[in-house]
Amino acid sequence: MTTLQRVESLAFIGTKAYNSYVPNQPKLDQAYMDMAERWGSLSHAVRKKVGALVVKGGQIISDGFNGAPTGFPNACEGEDGETLPHVLHAESNALSKLARGTQSSENATLYVTLSPCFQCAKLIAQSGISRVVYKTAYSDRSGLEFLAKCDIEVEEITSSEKVSLSFHDSGTPCSD
Repeated sequence: MTTLQRVESLAFIGTKAYNSYVPNQPKLDQAYMDMAERWGSLSHAVRKKVGALVVKGGQIISDGFNGAPTGFPNACEGEDGETLPHVLHAESNALSKLARGTQSSENATLYVTLSPCFQCAKLIAQSGISRVVYKTAYSDRSGLEFLAKCDIEVEEITSSEKVSLSFHDSGTPCSD
């Protein structure tokens, strides 16, 4: 890539077009998904531990995992094993953190270990996220269908292979 092409591609950071200019996007997607899985492992949920990262311009701008709101007990399920009504989904947690800060999720990518439910899909669309990458499909696919209706790019990562990235002196990710 020439210097001019690189400068032109940097103008697209944070937009849908950005992904087409990243030569290692599949490798980066897997690395971000690995991080989302690790983040999800922090959840106190017993049934499903879900993690989410919001990435914009190559930067992680927010994170979340399924769990109770601040100030509530950490339990996610009741004695019957059902999810408690106050528990937040990972996507909702990540987007709520953005609402309290100065970052914008406009044209960002959301990495989430379990595909969004319908309620979270509405939040994702309203937040301006332009791409959702997930690892496992949720049993109710209405969230994915809604995202498609909103023209949000949706991609499933099927590989569980852990990846490592190496960097040139310029700081650009490259193949190992």
